[in-house]
Amino acid sequence: MTARWLVGHAQGRHRLYENGEIVFEDGAVVFVGHGFPGEVARRIDYGNALIGPGFVDCDALSDLDTTILAYDNQPAWKKGRVWPRSYLDAGPYEMYSREELAFQKKHAFASLIRNGITTALPIASLFYRAWGETVQEFEDAAEAAASLGMRAYLGPAYRTGNQLVETDGRVVTHYDEPRGLAELDAAIDFAKRHEGAAGGLIRAMLAPDRIETSTAELLRRTAAASRDLDIPVRLHCCQSKIEYELVLAQHGLSPPEWLQSLGFLSERSLLPHGTVVSGSRLINRPGRDLEIIRDAGASIVHCPLVSGRHGNAIDHFGRYRAMGLNIAMGTDTSPPDMVMNLQTGMILARTMAGNVGAVRSEDYYDAATVGGADALRRPDLGRLQPGARADITVFELDRPHSGQVIDPVQTMMLTGHGRDFSTVVIDGRFVMEDRVIPGIDEAADNARAQRQFEGVMARYPERTLGHPPMSEIFSSSYPIEHSGGSA
Repeated sequence: MTARWLVGHAQGRHRLYENGEIVFEDGAVVFVGHGFPGEVARRIDYGNALIGPGFVDCDALSDLDTTILAYDNQPAWKKGRVWPRSYLDAGPYEMYSREELAFQKKHAFASLIRNGITTALPIASLFYRAWGETVQEFEDAAEAAASLGMRAYLGPAYRTGNQLVETDGRVVTHYDEPRGLAELDAAIDFAKRHEGAAGGLIRAMLAPDRIETSTAELLRRTAAASRDLDIPVRLHCCQSKIEYELVLAQHGLSPPEWLQSLGFLSERSLLPHGTVVSGSRLINRPGRDLEIIRDAGASIVHCPLVSGRHGNAIDHFGRYRAMGLNIAMGTDTSPPDMVMNLQTGMILARTMAGNVGAVRSEDYYDAATVGGADALRRPDLGRLQPGARADITVFELDRPHSGQVIDPVQTMMLTGHGRDFSTVVIDGRFVMEDRVIPGIDEAADNARAQRQFEGVMARYPERTLGHPPMSEIFSSSYPIEHSGGSA
């Protein structure tokens, strides 16, 4: 493969090769640079494009994104984003069938590939589940990932608690520890059976849902299993003021302090989102939250787009990086446009720092590639060098909006889109060419996803405080004129 530009890796960092070449065989990179001396079976010149490593998405949405339901509809506890006590008492149920969940995983994985993401750690909402995720749906997820050629770290999410809103508006936590511990055991069994499946494309992870709804026993057992199996564990942490205050009230410690006391944190720990920490603009409390995470070797999974949509941001990327924290990236929303996330992250970082020099394009590109690979302890991912896995993307620079190019990575950060990826190779297999993924009908799948989404919206009053009609839960930007002429 050749192109006008190529991001290779040498001596521990990315470098640009003008009119560069990359050669791969049996799923691995064998040459990066200029003037390959050997013979090749097939040569493809992509012209005015950037060949680079696939993105690593450590918080990749794997269901139908419900951000739109809360985007202008707040507060969350009043608009169905927290279960009311009445819904729990009636008995929560699965709002999606097994077939619908299987479709959503495959649909999401295809979207990730279209956006240049070659390694994904799926995340889904548990708002619409009876409790946690099931092994059954992740059996289907493994099948979907393998059929598409996606590199994925899989494991059903589990929890010992869930937030509830009482009739008077108080948000409390309901616990069912035996159920959560049984789900952990099932997740461990899944991990043992699937680690290294599909020729190594499928790896295992553990995914306790979030810190504020986890009991100490769940986190201790999770950490022990992660250590014994030597697999990643991802826990949403330091992502909201409510979470921080709940953990502080329950345990007398900040979220990172509590995790440290439990022996949870290690180099296997991935922590989305890292925005609400001691000394931040939302927490007027001194502490060493970031230092605790750094010193444990854990990684923060930075999801700037979804955080920014909710008025939040880390303060700031450049400072975190200068402290020595490893920062990986996550999209955590749909579309899973990693390029848009990187652009949003740069804007927020420069705004928070009040300094345009606080972060550069290559800092965010590093986070989306080597940062994620390092979080997974995978030196064979996120970089194109001999011996690395052949996870390769082609980013077109001739799109109408691309503008002028003095540096391809800077152009990507300024004017690029996820839809500018034309070709994706994973483990040496072409999984998308000319934006076509074999066996996927994008238009038909989008229509099917919309039908499923509307089915969940229709049931929203069941799980909203006071059970108001949909018209009271979901606002409209402007008055709507229906076909009969009524507003």
